[in-house]
Formats: sequence, C-alpha cells, structure tokens
Amino acid sequence: MRFFSPSLFSSDAICSFVICNDSSLRSQPIIFNPDFFVEKLRHEKPEVFTELVVSNITRLIDLPGAELAQLMGEEDPKLPGANSTASGFFRSLMSLKRKEKGVVFGSPLTEEGIAQVSQLIEYLHKNLRAEGLFRVPGNSIRQQILKDALNSGTDIDLDSGEFHSNDVATLLKMFLGELPEPLLTHKHFHAHLKIADLMLFDEKGNKTSTPDKERQIEALQLLFLILPAPNRSLLKLLLDLLYQTAKKQDKNKMSAHNLALMFAPHILWPRNVTANDLQENITKLNNGVTFMIKHSQKLFKAPAYIRECARLHYLGSRAHTSKDDLDLLTSSGSKELQPLKSQKRSRLDTCHQEETQQRTEEALKELFRHVNNMPDSAKKKKLIRQFNKHPTALTPGSEVPTSPAPRRTRSRSFSGLIKRKVLGTPVILERKSRDTTPEPERVSKENVHLLQKCGSPAHMSQAKLKTLEGRKEESCRCMRTRLLSKDSSSL
Repeated sequence: MRFFSPSLFSSDAICSFVICNDSSLRSQPIIFNPDFFVEKLRHEKPEVFTELVVSNITRLIDLPGAELAQLMGEEDPKLPGANSTASGFFRSLMSLKRKEKGVVFGSPLTEEGIAQVSQLIEYLHKNLRAEGLFRVPGNSIRQQILKDALNSGTDIDLDSGEFHSNDVATLLKMFLGELPEPLLTHKHFHAHLKIADLMLFDEKGNKTSTPDKERQIEALQLLFLILPAPNRSLLKLLLDLLYQTAKKQDKNKMSAHNLALMFAPHILWPRNVTANDLQENITKLNNGVTFMIKHSQKLFKAPAYIRECARLHYLGSRAHTSKDDLDLLTSSGSKELQPLKSQKRSRLDTCHQEETQQRTEEALKELFRHVNNMPDSAKKKKLIRQFNKHPTALTPGSEVPTSPAPRRTRSRSFSGLIKRKVLGTPVILERKSRDTTPEPERVSKENVHLLQKCGSPAHMSQAKLKTLEGRKEESCRCMRTRLLSKDSSSL
C-alpha cells in the first residue's frame, strides 16, 4: 500500500490518496471530501467560520446594517407584511395547527425528521416519469395514512403499491409547508432578493438585464454554507430530486420553472405572508428557485478560496477572510498565505542576489584589467585612484577581506622600549619601501601647508622635494637624540 502526500497534487487535494495493490479492493469507491477542512472549521469554530463566509458574501451583495445583522442572527428578521391583518390571521391559524404537531410534521427540522422524509425522496427518485408530478394532488385519505405513519416513526413500504407517486409528492410539499420557518430560513430572505439582482455590466459600466450567473452561484454557495446543518442536508436532497425531475420534463411535463412555482412558497417565501405582501418580489423569488434547481449540482461545493482559507487555518498560517485578499497574496507571493512558497522564493531571491553580486565583481575585475593594460597616462592614474578609493570592489588577485589577526603583546622590558623608540621608525620605513603594491603617496602633517601651496607631488620640483626630505631626516635625528638622552638620565 502506497501513500501519497496531498502536497503533490492540486490545492483541492486535501485528503491523502490511498492506492491499494489488492485487486479485490480496487473496485471499492474512494472516499474523498475536498471540503474536509471547511466542515472541520464549521463544527469546531463556528464563529470564525461564519465571519469568514459572511465577509465574502458582503463582497458580492450589498447588505445594509439591519439586513446584515439579520443575516448574522443579531436581529430578528423584518419580513414583508409582518404587520398586516392577513398575516395576523395566518399566524393564528398556523399556531392552531402546530398545537397538534407530531414528531415530523409541524416540528422544527431535525435529523430524525430528515431520516423519515428521506424515504419519500428516495421513492420519488424511482418514479419521476409521472405526468404532473408535484402539480397534480394525491388522494387525501392515503396521504393522511402515510402522514400518521411517518409521525409515529413506523417503517413504511412505499414500494408495496398502496401509495401513488402523487400522494408521496404532495405529502413532501406538505411537510415543507408546515415547517416553523422556510427551509432557506427567514434571516436569509433579504440576501436571496439581493442575489436575484446580480446582473452583468456592459462595456460602459451600466447594469444590464442579463443575470451574472457566476456571481450568483458563488453567492449561493456561500449562503448555503451558513445554513443550519439539518436545513442544508435536506435542501441538498430536495434540489437534487427537483434537478432529476426537470431532466425528465419530456415525460412528466415539469420544467425547472414549473417546479419552482410549486416549491418557492414552501422553501423561500416567509411564513404567514400572502402574494400581495410580496408584490414585485414574487418574480425574483420564483426565478431564484428556478436558478437553484438548474445549478443545484454546483451549489453545495465551497468556493476554492474558502477551502484554501480553512486548510491554511489548520496548517498554522494566518487565514484570510476575503477572496480579494487571497488573489492579491497569490499574485505577490505573500508569506502569510503560502509560507512554504515564500520560503522558496526568498531562497531564490538570495541566490539571485548572490549571482548578481558575482557578476558585478567579475565585471569590475575585467574593467580593472582593462585599465591596467592601458598605456601610462593621466587618465589611467585617475582611474586607478578611483579603484583605490573603493576597497570593497575586488581587484584581480585580491582576496575577500578577513578579520584582522590579533596583535601580539609587546614586551614591556626597558631594553625593548629603547629598541622600539630608536629603531622603530627606520624598520617601518624599510618595510614600506619593500611593499610592491602601488599605493598613493602619503604626505606628512608637517608638509600639508606646503603641499596645498605647491599642489600635488607630481607637479613639485626636484629641489623642493629634496628640501622636504632633508627637513624630515633632520627632525628624525633630533627626536632620536632626545629619546636617548632622556633614557640615559633615567638610568
């Protein structure tokens, strides 16, 4: 058995692949969940996850403060027609119905209720060819028998032939309609209206009437991520059923739009409102559900940048909260987003700098050789002096400067002191005279004034040079005589 690291594949390959050499196991499906870290972050750190998703939702749609607070659950949803007389009547009617609520119907959505209703969805997948499915009502008596069986939690054999597909389809709509709130929740209502308004722009930046499908899909992907887990599970089962039903519209005569008209009031419309309360929003809501049915196979995948942020969150790197941040960091190679890539890039930059410095040094060496081979002239001397002023520029044959060697401890004996005082200057002068490296001629402090008047040593006359040398030797003799007399008197 061989294991492959996920780093060898694309960024979507989050889980490790396992390749087994056992031929009996090769036919088994490989469980692979690209949203593994997304689900992990959702369950372990829901507040961080919600903030990450909502920050990207507000990048796509404009939500004012009140609507954003409703989406985050910080305020109660303000829905259309909430204060009308008709809505009050419907609220009282629904409250009477819920007093007799059973285990499944009329109760808040739970995993147990989804398990019961999934029997209906599974049966309908096998009977999609019935004409007028979800539109033609079933038999009310058979529906009540089936409803009581689901509420009691008993096992039902739907394939026995006792129930018709229209009975099961009508009961599924009844279950969705009796939920305390729509499947897509009240607090997401305003966000769905804004998603329906996402349109393309022309070349002049004007808004057109053509829906921006890519942004709508991305916004729905994000919105579905922050649905409660039971709502999201049932919504996925339902939209997949409606998608498969619409594919058989040549048999059942039910297109995606016809199905949306049947299910929008149950899964998206706010509870206890009438069509008059929604007014112009009815078309937006119906078209929104039609869009969900047509693109249902793409809506339950987390966007790539959300998967990347969740993955980096568990790799110890700082997770970014926006797709724009991720795009910017990807283009600039930020250390925060991809530390491994940034380390490689820094090493490459260091190597590039070293190569550049080496090429510069080689070019300087070549230039020095060229200058050194030039015939003697004032220009050549000037160039050599410029080279000598920059000791960091390496000349041919020069070595990398090293740290100076530690000085030897001088002898503190009296005879050694006399020897250094008397012989120190001639020895140093002799060593300097043996030095073959051409250096610029140095001038003593005593002759600075004369040099300023006369100019550089190259322009001084031979007589003046001899005068300066004579004065220098005379001063040295006087200095040695004074030192000897001083040392003798101390003895």
